[in-house]
Amino acid sequence: MQNPLVSVIMPAYNSNEFIALAIESVIAQEYKNWELIIVDDASKDATVNTIRNYIKKEPRIKIFRNQTNHGAGYSRNKAIKEALGEFIAFLDADDLWKPEKLSLQLKFCEENNAKIVFSSYGRIKENGENLNEIIEALPFVNYPKLIRSNYIGNLTGMYNAGKIGKVYHPDIRKRQDWAMWLEVIRKGGTAHGMEESLALYRIRKGSVSENKFEMLSYNFKIYNKVLGYGKLKSMYWVLIFLGEHFFVKSRQLKSID
Repeated sequence: MQNPLVSVIMPAYNSNEFIALAIESVIAQEYKNWELIIVDDASKDATVNTIRNYIKKEPRIKIFRNQTNHGAGYSRNKAIKEALGEFIAFLDADDLWKPEKLSLQLKFCEENNAKIVFSSYGRIKENGENLNEIIEALPFVNYPKLIRSNYIGNLTGMYNAGKIGKVYHPDIRKRQDWAMWLEVIRKGGTAHGMEESLALYRIRKGSVSENKFEMLSYNFKIYNKVLGYGKLKSMYWVLIFLGEHFFVKSRQLKSID
């Protein structure tokens, strides 16, 4: 593997408040062979103008636009279709990467013959204030583990599309990234977790992770509509998810000095 192109997938909707910082975190990567594909999901603010200002000085950035709002999954799929990279990575318009993110993950993939990689990540408040805590990545995640709860922070995940093929999101509004990683692992095998914290997740008001009832509703859709489980089996797996989420996954949250 010599200097592979990494396609960075970024959906954006009314993201003008944050997207400049997200773009800057990609531009600041120590690894330089990347393309940033942004799909604007019919924003009503100045998001598109901000993106175009970056495109004027950075040819590695591309923008595509939806005429009507379709959601993050649809927008990511549109970007994936346009992606030319051997590797595909994800960054939402309100999150951030640390400068060493791509370089360390590509080195890890080469040294460990890994096709799927993710990492630990920190959390910040909506205003950017650091919460001084991280979500620790598990060393390995396989399909039986991931189906219990989503252990791959989407902003840290990257997979080798050259070996696995492109993987798309199902047509649901939320939690579609979890379903995509289930399919990536089903096709590509075990995902490898890195101990290093390589990204920062911005906690937004009204997000699915904040609204627990909405989260469970979309989890049911993953089991029922995407994986094709019957209603009773889907309800059973929602209960499994609850136990995993609150009694197992919660241990990954660590405070740091």
